[in-house]
Parts: sequence; C-alpha cells; structure tokens
Amino acid sequence: MIPKIALVSIKPGVGKTTSAMFICQSLHELGRPPLLVDADKGQSALEWMEDAEGLDFPVIGQHITTLHRSLPDLEGDRGALVVDVPQLEDHESIARGALLYADVWVFPMAPAGIEVRRTTRKMKKKLEAIKDERERFGLPRDPLVEVVLLNRTNRPYATKTGPDADVRDALTAPELGMEVLDAQVVFHDDLYRQCYGLEIETEGTTYPQVTKEILERWEAAK
Repeated sequence: MIPKIALVSIKPGVGKTTSAMFICQSLHELGRPPLLVDADKGQSALEWMEDAEGLDFPVIGQHITTLHRSLPDLEGDRGALVVDVPQLEDHESIARGALLYADVWVFPMAPAGIEVRRTTRKMKKKLEAIKDERERFGLPRDPLVEVVLLNRTNRPYATKTGPDADVRDALTAPELGMEVLDAQVVFHDDLYRQCYGLEIETEGTTYPQVTKEILERWEAAK
C-alpha cells in the first residue's frame, strides 16, 4: 500500500501544481520515489519536467475521465503516487476519477476569506457528491486523509492570531469541519515563480515539513 495523493482545488491559480512538484521532490528526498500524474489539460507539470530536461521523479500526462481505473496500473514499485488534479469547477469529470482513486486529498488554499467562501459554496458540495460515488463503488466514503494546505501565508507554521489564524479557524469551524495541516507554505512568490522549468530545490521551503505531516497522517489513518 502506498500513499495516493491528489492535489485538488475549485479554481486555478492556488499553487496546486507547484505544491505537487515540491511534494514529489520532498517524497523523493524522503526515500519514497513518487510518480506524478499530470491530469490537468494545461500539462504544466509535464512541461516543467521537459523544460528542466528531467527531474528526480517521473511525470506523465493523463487527463482522462477514467483515472480511477488507469492509475492503479501505474503504481508499480513507486513509493507514492501524486495526482495534479484539474480544477473542479471546469473539469469535474477528470477530478472525479482522481478522487475515486486517491486516499489522500490535499487542498492548497491561500489564507483569504474569499477562499473560505468558495470552499463553503462550491467545493464542499462537489466533494460530498464524489464521496457518495465512492460509496457506490464499494470504497470507503471518506479518504484516509482530507486536509487543507495553507500557502502564501505570513508564517511557516500555524499562528494563534492574524489572517492565517482567522482562515484556519473558519475552515475548522463546525459548519465546514475541515482539517488543516500544521505546516504552511510561507509567501515566497518570486522563489516559486522563478523555479518553473528548473530542477526543484526544497531547501528554504516548508514543503519537506508539509510532506512529512501528510505521510504521518496517512500512516496513522491506514
């Protein structure tokens, strides 16, 4: 059994592909050689690998609606499988297949009130429908891990006050009831924008901590 991680969002531009790439590099460095499946029609992860002339982990493109059937055949001897899922609001059928397969759902999100509202109004409803379908497929209704990854934050860790804390409190409140990773991705806009198409360096980022926490939660839940 390996962790099957899907990075999911309701809309583009939340750092989903960047997070997928850095999490895969962190998995590689932790001795869990991953495969990254780029299920987004934009193929940003695949183009990143091609521009970098190879990375420490393979990336394949597979933007199809039957990911729940094709992905198990790709696991092989990998230490983890990560799926960069296209945004739910435009490509729900592809996202659905990825979420039927994955047992870890990660939602990158900026600490802003508008993101909480989008989660409340759109993503939560769509995810509930996919969970119902998981049950119909004879799968556990809920994935083993379902967490928000706060990025573009002011601090690399959970704070007790400030905008990061306000969003964390809103997400974990009973009406949403979501879990949020303790590790956060601090705002390094230039760093992440300029790293596209290059080999990935995790030093100086919090993605190793993010990845370790995801794995710890997965290990505890399986």
